[in-house]
Amino acid sequence: MFLQKTLKNKAVIKGVGLHKGIENTLSFCPAPANAGIHLVRTDLEGCPSVPVHVDHVKATSLATTLGTDRFVVSTVEHCLSTLAAFRIDNVYLELRGSEIPIGDGSAKVFMDEIRKAGTIEQSEPRKYLYITKPIYCGTEEKHAYVVPYNGLRVSCTIDFDHKMIGQQFVDVDINEQTFASELAGARTFGFVKDIETMREMGLAMGASLDNAIAISDDKIMNPGGLRFENEFVRHKAMDALGDLMTLGRPLMGHVVLFKAGHDLLNQLVQKILDSPECHQELELGAGLPVFENFDVPFSGRA
Repeated sequence: MFLQKTLKNKAVIKGVGLHKGIENTLSFCPAPANAGIHLVRTDLEGCPSVPVHVDHVKATSLATTLGTDRFVVSTVEHCLSTLAAFRIDNVYLELRGSEIPIGDGSAKVFMDEIRKAGTIEQSEPRKYLYITKPIYCGTEEKHAYVVPYNGLRVSCTIDFDHKMIGQQFVDVDINEQTFASELAGARTFGFVKDIETMREMGLAMGASLDNAIAISDDKIMNPGGLRFENEFVRHKAMDALGDLMTLGRPLMGHVVLFKAGHDLLNQLVQKILDSPECHQELELGAGLPVFENFDVPFSGRA
């Protein structure tokens, strides 16, 4: 937690993208201290890159997409959530293609490969964005906020008008162990009634029962059923953890979400960065004051 980290070795993942259905290759490559996290398109001339930062978010519909006027990389959130949980500060994400492989629809494939590659501490201190005052965005119907907390915690509520989902809640203090046991294995999901329309729009072309939970009017279509009773909200919390990486530095705070998707997370990240009076840069062990945790309601409502 005190020093920056990168990977010991390169990790490689191959697989189809959820929306385009094209097989891509993603490589996690070690990077020097203070380099940050960069997406690199190795399939394009000159291998153009873009830092993972909210300034480069291009779209938030159904997935988070980053890029420039020249190229984009979509469905980055599962990959980034794993980097957040494993506290990896510096890495080059080299991709052949425009979409991160979906794996089994969760973050497990990224977690497994990062564990195999190993991590190593670097010589530079880790600099956190430490929340000192509450920051809120959204409406009563859908909102997201963050309050002071000595760590990283995500409390997430979803509420779907569907009998297979309904209202679900999860609250996780994020570290490698809790991510592995409570969030990493939670898969993305979609409704069978929407699949034809989505494919007419060029979306969900790679979706299958191997990489997504399919929900009909009255049942889960996957033969193995759910991995968790509340797998849907666990996946949303995992998504949010990845979207928070677009802050450009690790967050210390308690993030509370109510019916919040990628678009609202993007707004929260931007509002955090636009509110310097509500946060400070913090190096653990540097003699800076430690604040008391800020109590928030567990319902996820403001």
